[in-house]
Amino acid sequence: MPQFWYNVKTHEVEEDAMSDWTQLIGPYDTRAEAEAALEKVRQRNDSWDAQDDD
Repeated sequence: MPQFWYNVKTHEVEEDAMSDWTQLIGPYDTRAEAEAALEKVRQRNDSWDAQDDD
């Protein structure tokens, strides 16, 4: 089963991690999950920031 990665440098989804790991977020089970990687990161950061404010 392939794994998908989001490349933060090229802003593209890669199958089976072709780039350097320092440029990748993942792995994800589906291409759609990898495409949504940055939104998930933003949501987590917002949640952690809100916890810090408490």
